Amino acid sequence: MKRIAFAIAALIMVMIGISAFKGKINSSVKGNTPAFSDTILFPGEKHFYNVQQLTFGGDNAEAYFSPDGKYLIFQKTNPKEGIMCDQIWMGKIPSYPGEKFEPKLVSTGTGRTTCSYFYPDGKHILYASTHLGSTACPPIPDRSKYGNKYIWAVYKDFDIFKADKDGSHVQRITSTDGYDAEATISPKGDKMLFTSMRDGDLDLYTMDLDGKNVKRITNQLGYDGGAWFSPDGTKIIWRASRPTTPDEIKEYNDLLKENLVAPTHMEVWIANADGTNAHQVTFLEQANWAPNFTPDGKHFIFCSNHEYKRGFPFNMYLCDLEGKNMEKISRDKGFDAFPMFSPDGKKFVFCSNRNNGGTHDTNIFIADWVE
Repeated sequence: MKRIAFAIAALIMVMIGISAFKGKINSSVKGNTPAFSDTILFPGEKHFYNVQQLTFGGDNAEAYFSPDGKYLIFQKTNPKEGIMCDQIWMGKIPSYPGEKFEPKLVSTGTGRTTCSYFYPDGKHILYASTHLGSTACPPIPDRSKYGNKYIWAVYKDFDIFKADKDGSHVQRITSTDGYDAEATISPKGDKMLFTSMRDGDLDLYTMDLDGKNVKRITNQLGYDGGAWFSPDGTKIIWRASRPTTPDEIKEYNDLLKENLVAPTHMEVWIANADGTNAHQVTFLEQANWAPNFTPDGKHFIFCSNHEYKRGFPFNMYLCDLEGKNMEKISRDKGFDAFPMFSPDGKKFVFCSNRNNGGTHDTNIFIADWVE
C-alpha cells in the first residue's frame, strides 16, 4: 500500500484476463512531444518526463524513497526467482543513463513482509513481517468459502520490525496479538503511524519510534490504513472503509473475526496528526486508496478505479485537500498505484502494469515530475 488494493487489482485482472499493452522500453523521453508509441508513457501523462523502468518481472510494489532521495525500498514477489511471497528489497536509484538498478534483500527472507519505510536518519529501515509466527509464507485465503468475494488476510502474525539499512540487527517494535503493519514515520522524526487490530478493529495508531507511548487515533468501525504524514508532519492522510448498513456491518465483523477484510469500497480521509478533525475527502465509490501528500502539502495524489464500474483499470489522480479540482495523471489500462514524490519534489515513483509484455507483472517506474 498503501497496500491492500494492489492485490485487488491483480486478482481482478487475473479473473478477467486483462493484459497491459506490449511495447519496447523508452527510458528517456526527449523533446516537447513524447514518443507515445511505447507503453512506458501514455498520452495525457504530462506530469511524467524521462520515465525509467527499474524492475522487470514479478510483483514489485510500494516503492518509497530514502530521506536523501538516493534509494528505494519496496516489496517483491517473484516465484521464478524463488520469492514465493513478499520480501523487502532496497536499491540505489540509477544516477546516470545505463546504470543498473540492483536491489538487495533486506528483510529476513522468511515469512511474509509488507509496508517498508526508511527511518529519518537514512541508516535504518522498518517493515512488517510474519516471520516470528512461521518462516513459511502464510496461506492465501480460500475465496470460495466467502462466495468468491475478494478478501484479503490481515495476518495476525504481522508485527513491525526495525533493522539496519543492510537488513542486519533486526529488532521487534510491536508485540501485541494481532495485525500490526502499514507503518510510516513523521518527517519530524518523532512519531510512527501504523495500522493495528489490537483493540478489535483495524484502526490507526501513533507511537514513538521505539514502540513506546502507543495512542489510538481512529475509532470508527471500518478498515483504516495506508496512512502518511504531511510534509510538515501536522496532518495525516489515509484510506478507510466505512460499513454502514446492517448487512455491511455484519459482513465486516464476521470477516474480521477470521482476520479477513473485503476492501473493495474505500475513500480517502484527512485529519490532524493526532487524529482530530478527521474527515472524508473523496466520495467516489469503489476503491480509492494509496493516498499521499504532494511536496507542497496543499494537494494529494491517490489511486482509484472509480471511473470503471467493472473494477479496473486503476489510475492515479491529483486533488486539492478538499478533494476538488481532480486531475487524472496516469493512463495505464491495468494498474498504476503507490505514488510517492522524492523529498525534493523533483522525482516521482510509482508501480504499474505498463510495459509488462502481456503478463500480469507489476514493476517500478521513476520519472522526473513536471508541474
